[in-house]
Amino acid sequence: MELSGRQKELLRIIIEKYIDSAKPVGSETIEKETGLGVSPATIRNEMVHLTSMGYLKQPHTSAGRVPTTMAIKFYVSELMKEKELSVKDEVTLKQSVWDHKNQIDDLLRDVTRQLADRTHSLALATSHGQVFSAGLANILDQPEFYDIDLTKTVLSMIDKFEMLNSIFGKALSDEPIHILLGDEFGYDYMEPCGVVFSSFDAGNGHSGYIGVIGSNRLNYSYINPVIRYVSNLLNEISKSW
Repeated sequence: MELSGRQKELLRIIIEKYIDSAKPVGSETIEKETGLGVSPATIRNEMVHLTSMGYLKQPHTSAGRVPTTMAIKFYVSELMKEKELSVKDEVTLKQSVWDHKNQIDDLLRDVTRQLADRTHSLALATSHGQVFSAGLANILDQPEFYDIDLTKTVLSMIDKFEMLNSIFGKALSDEPIHILLGDEFGYDYMEPCGVVFSSFDAGNGHSGYIGVIGSNRLNYSYINPVIRYVSNLLNEISKSW
């Protein structure tokens, strides 16, 4: 069913508030803090409709709602406004990794550090059977990762190229940027997670993947263009190998 303009705007507000707070969003909060210009009762009714359509779900212990995987995918593809990387950011990124352009291991170590610092997530790269990572402390600051089973699962990925590559291999489209959420991972405990990644040419007929993982509340509007730029940069560098 096609969403109305008001439903789309309400869904956008709920998702962005959830990304900021990690808490279920209630109708009173939306009425007080936004300019929708409708009553809490109308907002509640629309939230019920969005829930019945599969865009929202209600945690048992809360009167508020949180977005589903379907909602976040819809947000990224239809509702979100990507932030453009500034020329300064692009130049800084390129200069920071250019010195390592002839050594792929050093290059990917530096790229993951740069990504982790900029996205406040766990940055990961795979190439030639190796995994490169940076920013583990970033995910430990996120409330979803207070769950020890979730954290152990993600930590195990860092040590297992095959596990991580199988996740990256779940990309189902030809788009340059891929997003996996929740049950799309195919692993227990990873429902609260999100990963944004892209492939790149690793030379000698090999390909690699570069991306970040965190909660499903990733700052997609910034992370997507950063991953896209880094992937293009790695492809540019690989032409000289």
